[in-house]
Amino acid sequence: MPTIIVLAPLLGALIAGFGHRAMGERPAMVAATGLLLLAAFLSWIVFFTFDGPPESIPVMRWIHSGAMEVDWAIRLDRLTAVMLVVITSVSALVHIYSFGYMDHDANFKTGERYKARFFAYLSFFTFAMLTLVTADNLVQLFFGWEGVGVASYLLIGFYFRKPSAGGAAMKAFIVNRVGDFGFALGIFAVFYLVDSVQFDVIFAAAEDLGAATFTFVGYEVNAAETIAILLFIGAMGKSAQLLLHTWLPDAMEGPTPVSALIHAATMVTAGVFLVCRMSPIMEYAPGALAIVTVVGATTAIFAATVGLVQNDIKRVIAYSTCSQLGYMFAAAGVGLYQAAMFHLFTHAAFKAMLFLGAGSVIHAMHHEQDMRNYGGLRTKIPITFWTMMIGTLAITGVGIPLTHFGFAGFLSKDAIIEGVFAGHSTYAFMMLVLAATFTSFYSWRLMFLTFYGAPRGDAHTHDGAHESPRVMTWPLLVLAVGSVLLGMVYYEDFVGYHAEEFFGAAIFMGPDNHVLHDFHDVPKWVKASPFAAMLIGFGAAWLCYIKRPEIPGVFVRRNPGLYKFLLNKWYFDELYQLIFLRPAQWLGLFLWKRGDGGTIDAGINGLTMRLIPYLTRQAGRAQSGFLFHYAFAMFIGLAVILTLMVFRGGG
Repeated sequence: MPTIIVLAPLLGALIAGFGHRAMGERPAMVAATGLLLLAAFLSWIVFFTFDGPPESIPVMRWIHSGAMEVDWAIRLDRLTAVMLVVITSVSALVHIYSFGYMDHDANFKTGERYKARFFAYLSFFTFAMLTLVTADNLVQLFFGWEGVGVASYLLIGFYFRKPSAGGAAMKAFIVNRVGDFGFALGIFAVFYLVDSVQFDVIFAAAEDLGAATFTFVGYEVNAAETIAILLFIGAMGKSAQLLLHTWLPDAMEGPTPVSALIHAATMVTAGVFLVCRMSPIMEYAPGALAIVTVVGATTAIFAATVGLVQNDIKRVIAYSTCSQLGYMFAAAGVGLYQAAMFHLFTHAAFKAMLFLGAGSVIHAMHHEQDMRNYGGLRTKIPITFWTMMIGTLAITGVGIPLTHFGFAGFLSKDAIIEGVFAGHSTYAFMMLVLAATFTSFYSWRLMFLTFYGAPRGDAHTHDGAHESPRVMTWPLLVLAVGSVLLGMVYYEDFVGYHAEEFFGAAIFMGPDNHVLHDFHDVPKWVKASPFAAMLIGFGAAWLCYIKRPEIPGVFVRRNPGLYKFLLNKWYFDELYQLIFLRPAQWLGLFLWKRGDGGTIDAGINGLTMRLIPYLTRQAGRAQSGFLFHYAFAMFIGLAVILTLMVFRGGG
């Protein structure tokens, strides 16, 4: 069954990519979607029925070179089961949604077979992601990791006629390569120290790695700490953590279903999955875990502040994704891997729904994405409005304080905030509570600007606004159910007192790691702080965009520097352009003009162009055409040879 789950999307990609010309575009799309639905159905069966120690299901012989023996196998445990349902469920719903969304896509000419290609890319991406989460070794995981990168490049740059889409695809690919270099170094270090890349072998050696050292770039370093940090660098790139986050907002250039698939539930959560999968190494690397906590908490607050001032509806949700990923890493950093996976699980539902809901709004408003040109849409697109309302209630953390009753995000996010407090990370606790306040503000700002107030912008666009077709609204309704129920249904399994039994050996917790139990006993004010943060954010958004809408304008005029700082995303792009891009461009220009043009073309090539004709002319003089000249040359040559032989013989 797991083999079918992994290979079904690959078959769908091949059918949609190569078979659509023979069978027609729509049948190919239906086939790809049907195979994804099959994979999703089987994934839920695995999720409900699997309850045992990790299993390794061999698939084929793969790499056997010297000491490295890597076979392709599927690792099945509770961590894999959770990721399977997340990936296949969201992907299947995105496939269905795309039937309606791509039917009205104005970025391609009539008659172009772009839809089948789009479905092929979606299915290929899903296959790569499934390969990643089912990997039984680091090399197989890296194969899926890079496959996801290739697929994301194709999907982000799908509107290939738009220069901005091509640039965004290149940016995502290049920034991820930076993180992937660290990941590759981590794999090399593991193989160097353990002589294997198999997870079971690595995990068995984890305690010894915690005590071992080796020489790295001239320094004697702890083995587990170094490996953990290198692997986390890879996770930072894929999960858009601070410093390697700049690709994520620009990736919104792709079609909206891509945003839901890549940036809500699958690709960006790969880094969180990697940290949780490598928990045996992480537990013996406390310094690395401290870095994970700080980076995660800082990313959460950074992205939340930038989301406050964004006007593109998709970019607001993109920065929200970046912020929520920070929550997950902060949880993993304090050793509460179960809460990180819980938030990954619930986040997939409400964030995919928010992205698809944004796509429905964009579809209704004829591809207008600026929220300042929306307003009053709740009566025109009621299904989209109510589903996005549920998603907003979920992400902002609406529920009954001090209970396990609330929307999905209420329970998973609260567990993380309580966990970092129990893990004695005061910095992370303060940053995450503040980020929760900002999350509530920008989420309600999106709802108020989009669905409330008087219509703004082009009147003709508003008059033509209408609800999306059923093929687009049904996935929203399914995800809305998940956004309501997933937290309450699975709270005990993921972060309850018996969570260790639920995950079994899939997650390792060291003997000194008691945070899973301690976070249940934090003070009541800690438990209530996320709810209070949600109320403050909601109240501020209501005041600024419903009660007194002139307040934001006044604030911007009084604080232009702060507004520009946030609007320009803390100037990270400009900083990278100054530090990396411009010097690289200068060096390239210098090597082109001075090196290639001045030295090679004008120097070496110029000398060659003069020398070769000269030598040719001189050689041409020897070709006189007279027989006695050639005979004389042969006589001289023979004399030289005989002379050399005589002298050598005499020596």
